[in-house]
Amino acid sequence: MNPIQSAEQFHRRAFLCRAGATVGTAALASLVDSRLFGAPAAKSATASGILQPLHHAPKVKRIIQFYMAGGPSHLETFDYKPKLKEMNGQPMPESITKGQPIAQLQGAKLNCFGPQWDFKTVGKSGQSISEIFPGLHEVADEMCIIRSFHTEAINHDPAHTYMNTGTTISGRPSMGSWVTYGLGSESQDLPGFVVLTSTGRFGQSQPISARQWHSGFLPSHHQGIELRSKGDPVLYVKNPKGVTTDRQRDVISTVRQLNSLQNSVVDDPEIATRIAQYEMAFQMQLSVPDLMDVSKEPQHILDQYGSKPGDGTFSSNCLLARRLAERGVRFIQLYHRDWDHHGSIKEHVRGTAAEVDKGMAALIKDLKARDMLKDTLILWNGEFGRTPMAQGSGRDHHMKGYSVWLAGGGIKGGTSYGSTDELGYHAAVDVVHVNDLHATMLHLLGIDHRRLTFRFQGRDFRLTDVAGNVIKPILS
Repeated sequence: MNPIQSAEQFHRRAFLCRAGATVGTAALASLVDSRLFGAPAAKSATASGILQPLHHAPKVKRIIQFYMAGGPSHLETFDYKPKLKEMNGQPMPESITKGQPIAQLQGAKLNCFGPQWDFKTVGKSGQSISEIFPGLHEVADEMCIIRSFHTEAINHDPAHTYMNTGTTISGRPSMGSWVTYGLGSESQDLPGFVVLTSTGRFGQSQPISARQWHSGFLPSHHQGIELRSKGDPVLYVKNPKGVTTDRQRDVISTVRQLNSLQNSVVDDPEIATRIAQYEMAFQMQLSVPDLMDVSKEPQHILDQYGSKPGDGTFSSNCLLARRLAERGVRFIQLYHRDWDHHGSIKEHVRGTAAEVDKGMAALIKDLKARDMLKDTLILWNGEFGRTPMAQGSGRDHHMKGYSVWLAGGGIKGGTSYGSTDELGYHAAVDVVHVNDLHATMLHLLGIDHRRLTFRFQGRDFRLTDVAGNVIKPILS
């Protein structure tokens, strides 16, 4: 071996590897659109998924998830229990609770705690929905309420992990990442998976870890990108002061030349991923300001959502969700951290419902008016429900039976599915598991959940692991 040649190769490789971030920036040269170089923008690396063609004809193009973080009580929202009301203050039958996992009520006297709000029969379909959701009353005929849902974790973080990834094991890909891995994105200048968060004023605002929208072992460009609805939507997305377009052009042109210098010598998949991320970052510099500028929205739309633009509220995020959907974003999560009601549930659940009700109803109406609801799946859920037993003036965590609802394309609106027992403890009829929900979501996107897999550590992984069945009775 020629030592001079070996040293030359080593230093060349070392230079390229250490300059990975800079070389990655060369992607800017191919993506910067005609506003800078007079050349068409390159197709985003995330634009195409691995499924070509899809497993079957899709019913929807995108998913918008209303994620009610903290565990909303099904007993004050979508699952009215007259028997529980009748037994208020009486001991919970031991036959129901014996041997069952309980979070913070272990060793406590378990007394029934009746529903704190009345329910109304609403819509042409006669849906039963709590009086604290007047906005949802107006769109009840679009909703399919599942009252027999259950999960596998009783504390917040593992329950979030289970809802997002299909397992309590941290580090697995989130459902939004699985979706973009399979389908890619329809947007050329925004990520395929976007997360918006808001925080209310009435419950305990449990933290939400960013790993809940992580890509796990999937390529990292499939992870969710959090957009902040107050201040800069993405940190560091703007050019620093003093960096002009001309200076940026000089840097990109130079790096473009570096990128052409025997790039094949460095064969690292993460370099390609990092390049894709630089591409997307630059595109977002151009697209995000327009996305966040709602000044051109008609006043009646702003009134419909009921929030001031950019005020960081859930309603403001609902409007942004519609704008993201219009721009081709595939999976949109809206977290609202205000549903952990261990005390004062009567007042607090009403307050939290008011923080989200108008925005949710507005988004459903807005999508329908734009003929977008038919190809959008909307999902409302928490990580678990609340106990039918009292925890003082509130309710403890509960995983054995609670409610979620869906609306939009491929869903039978104005229907209910499944039920809990007469006290709202166990999912009893047509029981639905988290894996079943994931399987149904993928099915509506044209994906067979059993066939969307990724080989990792010697086995094929999937979002639904080794379980999951499509909930066919709720499909239109």
